[in-house]
Amino acid sequence: MTLKKTLTIAGSDTSGGAGIQADLKTFQEHGTYGMTALTVVATMDPDNNWSHGVYTLPIDVLKAQLKTALSVGIDAVKTGMLSTEDVIRTAGEGIRETGTDHVVIDPVMVCKGEDEVLNPGTVDAMIEYLLPLAEVVTPNLFEAGQLSGLGKLTSIDDMKKAAEKIHGLGSKNVVIKGGKQLQHDKAADLYYDGSKFLLLESEKQDTLYTHGAGCTFAAAITANLANGLAVEEAVVEAKKFIAAAIAHGWKLNQYVGPVLHGAKNQHGPAEVTVTEI
Repeated sequence: MTLKKTLTIAGSDTSGGAGIQADLKTFQEHGTYGMTALTVVATMDPDNNWSHGVYTLPIDVLKAQLKTALSVGIDAVKTGMLSTEDVIRTAGEGIRETGTDHVVIDPVMVCKGEDEVLNPGTVDAMIEYLLPLAEVVTPNLFEAGQLSGLGKLTSIDDMKKAAEKIHGLGSKNVVIKGGKQLQHDKAADLYYDGSKFLLLESEKQDTLYTHGAGCTFAAAITANLANGLAVEEAVVEAKKFIAAAIAHGWKLNQYVGPVLHGAKNQHGPAEVTVTEI
């Protein structure tokens, strides 16, 4: 048996719901062999309302991890939290060396619960070093506003304008995640391939247990691409996966509840409608 090999270049979420932990769980659920190159370790302080600490690993440590993963071959790669410009540049160099076209850039700019860019210089670095490599980029509303320069996005029309601008920066396909901030009656994400827009909708869940949703969605796209799906199909199937995971999210403690990464395989995929707009 030969498994497709998927690599995540991202941060470690000590609580286990997001970051490389979410990516590995998602890769496993899709039958791929997951590998990691850690960029940061994120901790949460239970004595201070679960506030986040972010500890960037030395660049030499990141390079050594990438060398290890590259030596066995990579079928698809994704990025997550990349905390500095040097980390982003190093990740971009590693991605180029993989030789794969299946590159998913999840442009993580903040920790869950935070509302400021972790490091403002990273936005320009992502645009320079990562977006030109991306087969798919998966920003949320905040990240799409930063990458596009349009600021706060609140509507589907805003998302379309941002998607066009982000596509123009080099990413072949753009998926903007709507999230709870979107003024829409469904859980909606927007897919743009440079010629058409697709609105992906599922039932909106009344839940606070969404920790790791963005990482999980991007990881599902990555695994689907590694397994041979075309980009559009990879995105739609990933939407079914994450919608199920959110529907079955659960309470970890008084601060956070993660999505259930095994929900699609345990309970079946969520229903998703796809509409060209």
